[in-house]
Amino acid sequence: MTSPPAAGRPRGGGAARLALPDFPWDTLAPHAARARAVPGGVCDLSVGTPVDPTPALLQDALRAAADAPGYPQVWGTPAVREAVAGWYARRRGVPDLDPDGVMPVPGSKELVAWLPTLLGLGPGDVVVHPEVAYPTYDVGARLAGAAPLPLDDVASLPSPDVDLPGGARGRVRLVWLNTPSNPTGAVDGVERLAGVVAWARAHDVVVASDECYAELGWAAAPDAAAGTTTDARGDVVVPSALDPRVVGDDPAGVLSVYSLSKQSNLAGYRAALVAGDPALVRELVAVRRHTGAIVPRPVQEALRVALGDDAHVAEQKERYRARRDLLRGALEAAGGRVDHSGAGLYLWTTFDEDALTTVARLADAGVLVAPGGFYGAAGARHVRVALTATDERVATAADRLRALA
Repeated sequence: MTSPPAAGRPRGGGAARLALPDFPWDTLAPHAARARAVPGGVCDLSVGTPVDPTPALLQDALRAAADAPGYPQVWGTPAVREAVAGWYARRRGVPDLDPDGVMPVPGSKELVAWLPTLLGLGPGDVVVHPEVAYPTYDVGARLAGAAPLPLDDVASLPSPDVDLPGGARGRVRLVWLNTPSNPTGAVDGVERLAGVVAWARAHDVVVASDECYAELGWAAAPDAAAGTTTDARGDVVVPSALDPRVVGDDPAGVLSVYSLSKQSNLAGYRAALVAGDPALVRELVAVRRHTGAIVPRPVQEALRVALGDDAHVAEQKERYRARRDLLRGALEAAGGRVDHSGAGLYLWTTFDEDALTTVARLADAGVLVAPGGFYGAAGARHVRVALTATDERVATAADRLRALA
């Protein structure tokens, strides 16, 4: 028999009260157990956790800044904000980003989860996110008491006032974009980005673009909307929502979110940033000063150094390219079809069957992948295959996949 809670102590059940979904990866446990039982062990391609070493120059930067007895700045040091602005100019085609419109954050997932709350959204407000999407957009809306709305073509809405399940009405206050997409790897071109921003500005709606995989464009992205270009190697260049072709000469109402977890193997550092409209960033800084949500000073320094060095990013990208080429060939040999996947760290794959059937079949072969249903009902016949495993595990997974053919 469970004892009652002590007087004055909360009863718990916070997730239930907020109607939050169960953490989806917990449901993979039985499949993971079967994959681990295969001789040679599991090849875990279900999560996007970097496995390669953090570059030495970033470890050195962290150590050099380790003597940090004072409190760090919520807004980030001027040097950090200048480095962010320089990176957007050099790598993202955003030449005049105001450093006052920049704030480092302790991981992009944290910012995604809390942005609706930080912007003051609540009951009656609606947060639009892609129909196949990272689950945290939905969770962030619910944490704020707002309503999540999966919708790809928000610019087609005649007004921001929308019908919600149960007969309620709500007003769109925030639109999430995700380009390149997690999980599909689809890339939004300039025309689509500009259309969403124009609609949002006409209706006083904030646009937040999650661009965490932007440095990982791959060759031939045929589903990218107009306005994408390719680099010298032929890889797609992912446009930012802050690109002047999208926002003109003013980023008003638009934010770009970026993480160094993937490009620089800094997931363990929690090094990320938000940039864009200085007025919106000032609002975020003002709230976060009260809550103490600050990136540690040594991590800020590692972030600064990482954004100034393109060589380590290019080196890591080539590791992922080799793994991607190997896995894509093996998936296709096994009867799979890779859709979208023009950028990012995943291969969005279907075997023309229910995703859970695919997950179980691959787990029996010792390969663990994530079912597309984790990302929305529209993903129910796809699986997400991550490139974030060691070369040895990827090679073993490729062998096992080819054996299925």
